Amino acid sequence: MLFLLPIIMVFAGWMMQTHPPENINNWIGYRTKRSMKNRETWKFAHAYCGRLWKIDGIVMFCISVLLSVIFLFVKVETGVVLMGVVICLQSLILLLPIFFTERALQQQFDEIGNQKKGENPYVKN
Repeated sequence: MLFLLPIIMVFAGWMMQTHPPENINNWIGYRTKRSMKNRETWKFAHAYCGRLWKIDGIVMFCISVLLSVIFLFVKVETGVVLMGVVICLQSLILLLPIFFTERALQQQFDEIGNQKKGENPYVKN
């Protein structure tokens, strides 16, 4: 179970970056009011959040490997409690990229979705 969420995050992050949903929709993808302003904000949000999810997933996977080794040397009851704590922390880490992505959207785009400055480094045209 320790490896499930990190693997899902890496895969979902890769998918968001490389194959975001083509059309803005209410069913699939990174769906917030800011990200759904236009096609450019939609692509930016997916690329940015996808990148963060991949990084977080890889870091969490490495930490999970270390913890798995530690679990070999503790009592079963202690291991179960620690595993529950780790899974809760992983769930919180899953949500962190949302806050960073929203902040990046706010910095890169104005209120109506026009890019504020320069070229968008997270979206390939």
